Amino acid sequence: MLIVRRVLFVSFLVLIVVLAAMFSYSNPEPIDIDVGIARFENVSMAIVFAAVFVSGWVFGLVSAGLALLKSGRERRRLRRDLQFAETELRSLRKLP
Repeated sequence: MLIVRRVLFVSFLVLIVVLAAMFSYSNPEPIDIDVGIARFENVSMAIVFAAVFVSGWVFGLVSAGLALLKSGRERRRLRRDLQFAETELRSLRKLP
């Protein structure tokens, strides 16, 4: 199963590289970009596309990481509360 996953991952990466190369070949002319705080002139469209793609990917990773941290924190809190409740239940069972 691990080999199949690796093969699929590598083939996906090769596909991305081929698509990026095709996009770069079909759009060779430079463009001007104005991002509000800076203006970039004569930038390749393929580089801009790749930069936007990578920044979106990084934003997604950060968002998912924050969500995982939050759920992990909640899980630890719930586990602590469960241990407290179990301890309290054991002490109540010992009462006459």
